[in-house]
Amino acid sequence: MTPQKLLPVDICSMRTSGRAGFSRRGASAPLQRRLSCGLLLAASAALAQTWTVQPSTTTVSLRGVSAVSPAVAWVSGAGGTYLRTLDGGATWQAGAVPGAADLDFRVVHALDSRRAWLVSSGPGAKSRIYRTTDAGAHWSLLLTNPDASGFFDALAFWDARRGVALGDPVGGQFVILTTGDGGQTWQRRKLPPALANEGAFAASNTCLALRGKREVWFATGGPSGARVFHSRDGGEHWDVSATPLRHDGPGAGIFSLAFADPSRGVAVGGDYGKPADNRGNVAVTSDGGRTWMEPAGSHPHGYRSAVAYLAARRLWIAVGTSGSDISRDGGQTWKPFDSGSYNAIAVTGDAVWAVGPAGHIARLSFK
Repeated sequence: MTPQKLLPVDICSMRTSGRAGFSRRGASAPLQRRLSCGLLLAASAALAQTWTVQPSTTTVSLRGVSAVSPAVAWVSGAGGTYLRTLDGGATWQAGAVPGAADLDFRVVHALDSRRAWLVSSGPGAKSRIYRTTDAGAHWSLLLTNPDASGFFDALAFWDARRGVALGDPVGGQFVILTTGDGGQTWQRRKLPPALANEGAFAASNTCLALRGKREVWFATGGPSGARVFHSRDGGEHWDVSATPLRHDGPGAGIFSLAFADPSRGVAVGGDYGKPADNRGNVAVTSDGGRTWMEPAGSHPHGYRSAVAYLAARRLWIAVGTSGSDISRDGGQTWKPFDSGSYNAIAVTGDAVWAVGPAGHIARLSFK
């Protein structure tokens, strides 16, 4: 038997049968249908979202993005490259840090249209921290990694002066550096021991998360990784929690974590060598990261390198090289909405940017 093709029905144009067409509450059936139609259309509009690609002036791989306002954002990437927009992404101005052509800026953190930090990721001296206070006209080198085996992964700030930098383990401990003067000086903190072959991923600058005035989390990967480190006092003391994310290879683990509030958070990752594999790629917490659980619902559709919470719409967005997903129930279930390749994501208010390979920059549009 050949199944009958079903045609779409337009409920807004359906006619009613019956003599008077009044409901028990006195409203006519046609009016009820018109009201229902409007509500359905409004709901559909609220649920639809898409990436709108913006004109980029570079073709390098981009992994850093920092959203300051709906108008101002910064982006960073390979070849010593950074970009800045002052008009919501309608135009982007590209620049390069002098003497940094061989550096990969996987981190950018901006305060406003003029002040920003860049972090390059690489072995030893290839890991550096720069700062500008004049929109990129001049860059100051604040720190070069002093450890030949070191590797910077992420950077975040609580305010204009107090911040944290994260690096892979040196001497059996992850490198956590804190600053109280905007990056002029740094102090290394003591942490619990790292496990064998455990590290962090410099994929999106979101394996490190800050909240409030002193709270910090960072996530790990590798064969013994997929753990979350948490400090409530600016890095003085640390707790460590296991998660159910996969950590069955050197490219597997947690790549990103974010929090909606001090209690509710989401961690995403997977194996970047298996971009379409969604096994063990998401976990949620409701107690500030003390415990993590794998949601029973549908997962993001593959490896994901970044996750962010959009408070203005009470939803989560995850991106990776195999696509983007959205969750409207606290990370319990995920639905794909785009198949493009993106590495990192940043949110401010209702503005969301993503960046990826070949200079790709996009802004999330809601329809």
